[in-house]
Amino acid sequence: MIKRALKHTFTLLNVDHVKLDSRWNYKNVISPYFRLYYIDGGEGEIWDVSAKIKLEPGFLYIIPSFTLCNLVCPHHLSQYFVQFFEESSDGISLFENNRSILKVKATEIDILNFARLLEINPGRGINRSDNPRVYEKNIFYKEYQELNNRQSMSTFAETHGILLQLVSRFLTQEILTHKDGGHVPVKILNAISYIQLNLNRDLSVTSLAKRANLHTDYFSRLFHQHTGERPVRYIHEKRIERAQYLIVTTQMTFADIATQTGFENVFYFSKIFKKITGMSPGNYKKQMDMIGF
Repeated sequence: MIKRALKHTFTLLNVDHVKLDSRWNYKNVISPYFRLYYIDGGEGEIWDVSAKIKLEPGFLYIIPSFTLCNLVCPHHLSQYFVQFFEESSDGISLFENNRSILKVKATEIDILNFARLLEINPGRGINRSDNPRVYEKNIFYKEYQELNNRQSMSTFAETHGILLQLVSRFLTQEILTHKDGGHVPVKILNAISYIQLNLNRDLSVTSLAKRANLHTDYFSRLFHQHTGERPVRYIHEKRIERAQYLIVTTQMTFADIATQTGFENVFYFSKIFKKITGMSPGNYKKQMDMIGF
């Protein structure tokens, strides 16, 4: 008998059914949580660095966490949306290998799931502004978490079950498979998990190779072969993703965030942050705090 354990859980942030117009026009949005849409009227566009996708009635769309995207409605758009955080036992996202916008044809069950999610979670809309710069605040995250804590066990379980069903619609083999499509060695999987769970610790390639009992050069080549990234670049990306999450959801100083994410000082942290995101931590925070774009 094959036993499988579900490593991933999802925590509801917002859910609502909204009517949007041309004011829904936001550029360079990058959030530490997932967005999932069902379009039931009108049209719009979302795009990331690789593709532009039309928002059209009858389809589901998912934007994984930390996926840079633009959101545009030229005239009017009617959508169900849900925003949620992902947590996993090993720190690795289900969409680790495909952080891009995905689209699938909606089924009747999908539509019923959105309606039911909204029904059992009333008052969970953004209720302030549809501008991410307005509602992406630590105080609001805490507010929504408290609402989750107040849910009955029945509502909590059903909410999580619906989120799992909706996310499952995008979990094709192509998405779940690593970039080279081959078998990933256990030692590389263990290294990835170790990186995710120990971002604040020493993660030199030498120390990772030693943990895997492999020569440093061989470990580096093997890591690149199965992840598409050199170990140092991969570590930097994961540290900066964590830093972005902390900037958005906490009041920590940049020095504290640098320490929390394993950088030796705030200057080096700022250098790598700008290299990965294209902007300084200060400018990123200002962008998150702006009322408008």
